Amino acid sequence: MTAEDSTRDPARQTTTWFGLSERRLALILLFVAPALFASNMLTARATHDFFPPVALAFWRWSATFVLLLPFTAGTLWRYRAAIVAEWRDVLVLGALGMGVCGAFVYIGADTTSATNIGLIYAASPILIVVLARVFYGEALGLLQGAGILLSLAGVVAIVCRGELAVLLSLSFAPGDLWIVAAMAGWAFYAVLLRHRPSALPMMARFAAIAGGGILILLPFTVAEGLSGALPLWDARSFATVGFLAVVASFGAYQVYALVQRILGAGPTSLLMYLIPVYNGVLAYLLLGEELHSYHLLGAALVLPGIFLATRKAA
Repeated sequence: MTAEDSTRDPARQTTTWFGLSERRLALILLFVAPALFASNMLTARATHDFFPPVALAFWRWSATFVLLLPFTAGTLWRYRAAIVAEWRDVLVLGALGMGVCGAFVYIGADTTSATNIGLIYAASPILIVVLARVFYGEALGLLQGAGILLSLAGVVAIVCRGELAVLLSLSFAPGDLWIVAAMAGWAFYAVLLRHRPSALPMMARFAAIAGGGILILLPFTVAEGLSGALPLWDARSFATVGFLAVVASFGAYQVYALVQRILGAGPTSLLMYLIPVYNGVLAYLLLGEELHSYHLLGAALVLPGIFLATRKAA
């Protein structure tokens, strides 16, 4: 049975979780999941001054891998031959998903705001559409093209802080450029994850990729430590790593998978549109970040651009 079929199955509709039908629970979680994903961006900004960025990415995904093992250890062992056969994909996806999308965000958070991180990352579906078109020939319609241009204009407005002089002088904030690179890494990760064949079940493949990401991050973490950037392992550091592993990694991905299984891929993709909104509001409430006019301009361009660009082409 497919995820789409499950939304039409009467038996599945009557299944209850804590007194709620599966569909009703999924609709509630549809609005919870964006907060889980946004928590990583908020934590990146909140911890930039006391936890080295590469080490934070390494320990976050190491802790996540440990959390995944009770659910995937047996499957990973049974599919060990497939993991060996797919080792290149595992390492490349780990480097992109856990390395670039992990460490780059934490590096960028030192010189940009959590609001900027959320809004720039919001354009990742646009790049996914473009990459899928270029490398795998997926259809691209007129509305999608217009959406891509609209969202690109929104990202440019955010990165240049709404000032034409910044764009003309190319004097961007370093943090914004790190986040643009991280966003591009996520887009490549998503496209490869979708199109590269794998014999592994979904959760086991995620665990294997996390393991690959840890291997890629290890030498960079050691180099960062040798340069003198070492985390101070106190209660705050342990709480940060634990929070990221449980909430931003394990929790966010499992909630997303559950919602997608019940509602299907199309409705679930709507939660991606809510992440920058949640991120901006929470950054304002929790971190005291100011919302500027260029944030509103960027959101006004990016969000409808995403809606147009991710519509299925005829």
